[in-house]
Amino acid sequence: MRFDLRAWCALLRAPGVGSKTYHTLLEAFGSPEAFFHAPIADIRKRLPNLSADKIVSWQAMLNDPAVNADLDWLQQGDGRHIIPLHHPAYPPLLRETDDAPPLLFVHGDAALLATTQIAIVGSRNATEPARRTCHSFAQDFAQAGITVTSGLALGIDGAAHEGALRGGGKTIAVVGTGLDRVYPARHHDLAHRISAQGAIVSEYPIGTGVRAGNFPRRNRIISGLALGVLVVEASAQSGSLITARLAAEQGREVFAIPGSIHNPLAKGCHRLIKDGAKLIETAQDVLEELYPLARANLEMQIQSAPPAAATTDNDNHPLLEAMGFDPCRVDDLVARLDLTPAEISAMLIIFELDGRVAALPGGMFQRLS
Repeated sequence: MRFDLRAWCALLRAPGVGSKTYHTLLEAFGSPEAFFHAPIADIRKRLPNLSADKIVSWQAMLNDPAVNADLDWLQQGDGRHIIPLHHPAYPPLLRETDDAPPLLFVHGDAALLATTQIAIVGSRNATEPARRTCHSFAQDFAQAGITVTSGLALGIDGAAHEGALRGGGKTIAVVGTGLDRVYPARHHDLAHRISAQGAIVSEYPIGTGVRAGNFPRRNRIISGLALGVLVVEASAQSGSLITARLAAEQGREVFAIPGSIHNPLAKGCHRLIKDGAKLIETAQDVLEELYPLARANLEMQIQSAPPAAATTDNDNHPLLEAMGFDPCRVDDLVARLDLTPAEISAMLIIFELDGRVAALPGGMFQRLS
């Protein structure tokens, strides 16, 4: 299927076209390009609430020079992607959510968006013990083959990304600006490392600066990509509680780490636990909850994979044979097999659940039987 990225980006930049309106136009016309080339009379017949003036202004965006910024960014180097909602590379879990972003800008490994993820969120002004706990948990998740997703903010977000990278695993940062900007500025080096070893994701076009309203909105992407959300430390008014609420609405698991009753930054986690979030003391607590969900999700993914990957129920599976019995990385297996990193990661986790593969420190995996 061919995608006219200029049309997709132009509609995203059209004045007054938010996510809801974008979805309405997709439902009515099937694609942005169909909308841009439709006669005004036909558009008004399908969507009578749209004025002719508004339609004209929106259709004019197809030739607006501002759209060139998105397409120029795409051509500036490897690892840059613009993924429309209908594209096969769009993450399936996120696509199923209400108000899924019509377009994703990705810098890094886009295949990670379809891997099993745990979102970690919490206070920007986190205490040092909470930072250490977050870093340790994220490192454990990464070594277990789970991608760690967060928002690149100061505090807990940064600790989550750093822990995943230290564990030799993968991490995804969902940001509230265009991907030509890094916010906060002090995370410039971290953002560079994430784009090299993971992925940075935004729903906002290139050139979008820091706007307060964009950060709460991106939280639905953080929770929508993941099977569950772990809140490490949060006050009663923390924006992390928004992410937890969105996660619950999306049918995701919500986990919270308790703290001292005297710590105001623990009150948000305590409220979540009272409301039904799972109390977490170790990373293994989370993994035990996620693994059944991950298995069901990953088995659905590999059903659409090439025939060699479509089953994991035999000892002579091509992936096991490609592994041998020496420790190896996902990238090693990508080079040996005609499979994507996401497909290989999915099978490795299932084999790990079955006791046939072990996750090792440094992002390595080893066949056991």
